[in-house]
Amino acid sequence: MKALFVSCTLKKSPEPSNTEALGRVVAEALQDRGVEVEHVRLVDLDVLPGVVTDAGEGDEWPRVHERLTPTWLGRPSSVAQRMLERMDAMLSEEGPDGTPVAYNRVAGVVVTGNEDGAHHVISEVSGALGDIGYTIPGQAWTYWNQGPGPGPDYVQTGHGHEWARETGRLMAHNLHAVATALEAHPVPAPGS
Repeated sequence: MKALFVSCTLKKSPEPSNTEALGRVVAEALQDRGVEVEHVRLVDLDVLPGVVTDAGEGDEWPRVHERLTPTWLGRPSSVAQRMLERMDAMLSEEGPDGTPVAYNRVAGVVVTGNEDGAHHVISEVSGALGDIGYTIPGQAWTYWNQGPGPGPDYVQTGHGHEWARETGRLMAHNLHAVATALEAHPVPAPGS
């Protein structure tokens, strides 16, 4: 089983990312279950705008698209929106058996930030992923926020970390359980 974390942080590597720091809690819990985990920081790539799988020369989205499985997002930044726009092309893509490409894959959401609104972000992103065909298990999210107004980032404080880590580990458990069930009993192609 494989998982791909697509981080939509606005921070380029090697700058520390709060979302990736919290996402690694989920990744470690998945690795403990034997899942092979890969990380991609989308802002480090040249992902052109559009709602196609391949926008042509110089577009680095296709190499992410071919590995796309569960998706982990931070605040729906312009980078996250661009990722969802590019994933829109998956609505019309099918596997060799006619099954939509996102079927039998699970997805979840990781959110960090200094403002509340995580539930809105989780709902918005989960809804988009569900529209594409991903299965979104119950409690397939974790988030952290410092509260309203400016304050320290996730990597700068211990505030709220245990709750975020615990929900992250539960998220990994639920994602793995549903992925295992789908592996054993996949959703068939429409009309089957």
